[in-house]
Amino acid sequence: MDDAINAQDDTGLPQGEPGEDGHSRNLRTILLLDICDSTGIVERLGDTATAQLFREHDRLVLRLQQAWRGRLIDRSDGLLLLFERPMDGLGFALDYGQGLAAIGKLRDIELKARAGLHVGELLTWRNSEESVRLGAKPLEVEGLAKPMAARLMSIARPGQILMSAVAESLTHRAVRDMGERGLGLVWKSHGRWRFKGMPETQEVFEVGEPGIAPLRRPIESAKARRAVPLWRRPTAMAAEAALVAAIAVGGWFATRPPPAIAFSERDWVVVGDLRNLTGDARLEDSLEQAFRISLEQSRHVNVLSDLKVRDTLARMRLAPDTVVDRDIAAQIAQRDGARAVILPTVSEVGGRLRMSVEVVDPATQTTVYAHAADGKGEASVLASIDEVTGALRNDLGEAVEQIEKDSRPLPEVTTGSVDALRAYALAQDAYARYAFDEALQLYTRATELDPEFALAWLGRMRSLIATVDAPAAVESLRKAAALKGKLPPRESLYVDAWASEFDEPSEATGRWVQLAGMYPDYLPGRGNAALWLYEENRFEEALPHAIAGTIEQNPLRGQEFDTVGRVQLALEAYPEAERALRRSLEEVGGSSLRRLVSTAAAQRKFEEAERQAKGLDPANAHHYMEQSSLAIDRARFEDARKLSQASLRVLKNKHGLASRYLAVPVGLSAWLAGDVADARRTLDSVVRASLEELEQAGEGVLVDAEDDATTALAAALVLQRMGETASSDPVLSALEAKPVLMRIPAVAELATVLRAEKLRRGGDPGKSIELLQPLITGAERYQTRVALMEALADEGRVADALEQARWLQRRRGLAYAELECGGCLQALNVLDSNLAIRREAQLLRAEGQEVEAERKLKNFNRLWPVEVLPPYFSES
Repeated sequence: MDDAINAQDDTGLPQGEPGEDGHSRNLRTILLLDICDSTGIVERLGDTATAQLFREHDRLVLRLQQAWRGRLIDRSDGLLLLFERPMDGLGFALDYGQGLAAIGKLRDIELKARAGLHVGELLTWRNSEESVRLGAKPLEVEGLAKPMAARLMSIARPGQILMSAVAESLTHRAVRDMGERGLGLVWKSHGRWRFKGMPETQEVFEVGEPGIAPLRRPIESAKARRAVPLWRRPTAMAAEAALVAAIAVGGWFATRPPPAIAFSERDWVVVGDLRNLTGDARLEDSLEQAFRISLEQSRHVNVLSDLKVRDTLARMRLAPDTVVDRDIAAQIAQRDGARAVILPTVSEVGGRLRMSVEVVDPATQTTVYAHAADGKGEASVLASIDEVTGALRNDLGEAVEQIEKDSRPLPEVTTGSVDALRAYALAQDAYARYAFDEALQLYTRATELDPEFALAWLGRMRSLIATVDAPAAVESLRKAAALKGKLPPRESLYVDAWASEFDEPSEATGRWVQLAGMYPDYLPGRGNAALWLYEENRFEEALPHAIAGTIEQNPLRGQEFDTVGRVQLALEAYPEAERALRRSLEEVGGSSLRRLVSTAAAQRKFEEAERQAKGLDPANAHHYMEQSSLAIDRARFEDARKLSQASLRVLKNKHGLASRYLAVPVGLSAWLAGDVADARRTLDSVVRASLEELEQAGEGVLVDAEDDATTALAAALVLQRMGETASSDPVLSALEAKPVLMRIPAVAELATVLRAEKLRRGGDPGKSIELLQPLITGAERYQTRVALMEALADEGRVADALEQARWLQRRRGLAYAELECGGCLQALNVLDSNLAIRREAQLLRAEGQEVEAERKLKNFNRLWPVEVLPPYFSES
């Protein structure tokens, strides 16, 4: 075949055949992107912060180029990229939009881009070296496809991805290549458009993810207009339009509709306090709660929670029990970014109960919609609430079919007892005030008044979880699950997710992710999805869920900033981690200070880490964990031992789960400090106690079982490191008898590591590698890489072992952030991140690279001087 046809250009993609003038014609996918209001970013953030933002942006672009095989051609006016496959261009555009939003979220600004995607023939040529030195691009791209993509981008709204008919046809056919994400994309035709300089009209399509894509008509301009019939053109119809307008103006004033409100799908509303004009005090809390339950079934309308309303009242320096009337609700809406205020009223008119509702524009406090429904007696009021909420949901743009699909009648999902409903409403209020004992009593009262009140059983379960009474919580959960047919669809999924945590923990992550996907604005679902993905080391997947929870409308956003910070730490995105953790400290204080210690230590900023550690609570047993790991990181093994022992000393429950997993770093630090006998006693005790707990649990509810299993495995790993190879036998034997536990990813992986390390130490590194290699998926545990490094070294695969040693040194953020058994392996991970430097030196020496080996060894000795090491760590 001709060399010209086989040649590749700078994109790494096959070139077309060059013409006589040196130009090449290529069929390519071209993507043009532009950040909206980029000058406004500079004005808001200032030069320095903007420069940092765009450096982060550049890292995002580079990462996505590698992921989607794209070539950046020009960035002088937005981004111009080429792709071989249209699907790669679409994937880049989707991920770019999400990445941009995440960058902006941490700075409290909204970052959106507009995108144009087209497939067509392009003319490419290389500039001379002299031209490139003078500032020209190495590769020039021209052709009709380029202005077509530019026109598409120019008419796109912020956050909108527009594509030509050619690109739509090719991407739509290949959408299955993107898996579930591709199947969930939404597509919309915006009709045919006329673009200046193009002879024929072009059909324009929009694609995006549900809830993110604007799905609105693009913006017309002088260079791009919709292709409409002649009779719709203003110049052709001027006289007729003037006549019609004259008639219409008079008619409009006579029949004008009520003012509308700019409400889009998934916007937020504030529900004011219910006005009770009946004189029956029982109806106040009960009907207000019923109204919320009915409205919260909508996926189109998001309701600001009671907890968030209370939080905003506090920021307004108002009492928590302030009546949320029209004026106060409007102020809350403007502060928290809600688009509408909903004001419910119950009254008695002509012997009938009337439920009415107003939709109010918070900017003007004018009523834009109003609905009412009448019924006879208390028994009718729930149906009346359903009627008015359905009407207002339709007013706010929700399709009737969607309302019918997503909603169950209120009498089915609540209770026919007004007294039970009132007890439930008071319980919800107590729960929002963190008065969990009071809430528990009220939820219990509601279930006594109506034993089939499923939401009350669910509330009882949440209160018991909050008061750390898991067995009783499971009992209430079982009741709620048995009444799932009486739960709204969202809460039904919520029950399934919780049930899986106790019955089949290996399915819990999938359940929470499913809930978060179906109800993306249900913040408990997003928060739990983030945490479970984080525990499984699926950090890239966890991050969008965690960021979604940092919105202003979330009363628990401070906790979500903490999750964002922990995930970013695990990804070694240290500046982003620090920003998120500081935001969490500002919002709620608490444990984020521990993560800031880890973030500084992971970068070897030890003085800064020590300063942060001084602010930790000495009465909190868990606050010693990072301090002990930091001491190990600095080769201060005796200090690490004292700090880890202090955690057990201040622990309130001396026989609970924490007493077991906090003892793992106690044993490790005792070994490092030279007290092998005490280390062995401590770790043997941890193994025995953890296995006894698992044995007592039997096949029942798996409350602490996962943590006990990983604690036993962690202790056995440290014992194995000390040469106690037989320590793995009782642990593996006990866990193999519990298939439910062995299906949990973290348990299965650590058990495999323990088994593989035993094989290696027994002289079979090849079999060890066979067990470990399939675990390298991108979500593997830090100790998996440690075991693989040693097995590869023993097998004589020095180059591969070197790769693992360098990975361990790079991933110090993961070493500190990884979560299993309450973080009980953090200290061992940190130890290994340092020992990997010495291991690299040994492997380099084995390859004959003496100079580089000596340099590495000096680095290690600088961090950990030989005189501080125990004898069994001395250089061989």
